[in-house]
Amino acid sequence: QVQLVESGGGLVQAGGSLTLACTTSLRTFSTYAMGWFRQAPGKEREFVAHIMWNGRSTYYADSVKGRFTMSRDDAKSTVYLQMNMLEPEDTAVYYCAARPVVPSIHPAEYSYWGQGTQVTVSS
Repeated sequence: QVQLVESGGGLVQAGGSLTLACTTSLRTFSTYAMGWFRQAPGKEREFVAHIMWNGRSTYYADSVKGRFTMSRDDAKSTVYLQMNMLEPEDTAVYYCAARPVVPSIHPAEYSYWGQGTQVTVSS
């Protein structure tokens, strides 16, 4: 059974930073594109960032561009989301997801999901 486990969430003041990690049990992790999504209360799950299977390309939602950085460590089967200059609007449950090879901004196109980690940004 494939598992994705997020960690690193918490409470931070506006302007602060957090780094999320997502460790997977995918045997062929290096062939998977990975994505980060978030869901705030009462809102739909939205795309945050994704990274190609080979790590050569990343793509970000406009709302986080320039503040968030996604990376991967294939040796650890782990992806990261470095979040800087956090804003109260970033408050949400953050999820990582995996799909083979080609990333997507659409949640429905991902095969595997983590359980999520809460990020709360106070003003």
